[in-house]
Amino acid sequence: MTTATGFAGERLFARYAYAPNDLGYCGPAQSRILLECGAGGGDPARVREVARAFTGAWPYLRILARLTGAADPLDERVVDAYWIGGGLGDAVDGRAFGTELLAEIGAQAGHYWRHLTPELVEEAAPNHCFHVFGVYPWSRLLGAGAGDHPLRVLDGCRINWGTVLDRPDAGRVRVRSRRLLWDGVRLSLSEPREGEATLAVDGHAFVPDVRPGDRVALHWGLVADRLTEEQAERLRRTTLAQLEATNRRLARAAATA
Repeated sequence: MTTATGFAGERLFARYAYAPNDLGYCGPAQSRILLECGAGGGDPARVREVARAFTGAWPYLRILARLTGAADPLDERVVDAYWIGGGLGDAVDGRAFGTELLAEIGAQAGHYWRHLTPELVEEAAPNHCFHVFGVYPWSRLLGAGAGDHPLRVLDGCRINWGTVLDRPDAGRVRVRSRRLLWDGVRLSLSEPREGEATLAVDGHAFVPDVRPGDRVALHWGLVADRLTEEQAERLRRTTLAQLEATNRRLARAAATA
């Protein structure tokens, strides 16, 4: 389905889905399609085929579209609500969404992810941040003898926001962003720190004209999109809300350990 802006939903999905797909974390081995289409080339219709094979993201998009009356899971508004949070998703009851989502993905996960139980509905939200902290097992591995690997995965997988400081070369930018912290009890976000992010891969960039001062979305260290002030605020609000929900669960687990 095309949109007024021409496959905008497909291209938006590709920009955020590329990095984890290229790393082998989710979706079929089709990262080249996502890279090219996210950068404005290729055949965006092929993104629809790839998106359906994302066993994590696709159920969110499909259920979110149905609950909001959107005709297409790759409607740009649906895709934006999934990756960023808020927006169209604000009209959806989290418990109703979570109940339907867990009924589907819990059956798929089987005995591998035993934590996908009705208790998780309390922290459910129709966005990627809930998937990272609630559905994926990594928050349950914090402090469980796995070193800092769970924290690094959580920080890379969540959609982060940052401000571009400069552009050392065509393929990199320096950004100021907040990193994920774990003090042994709670998750939180750091004060803004300077760091480097990837802008282009094999000559393909999702935001090729990025400039100092731009707000950008970061996924696995890659600049996935340029954010408006409203989008950045939604992402901040979504992230902080999910961290609080996750911290409540972690506190309950520690109290009963």
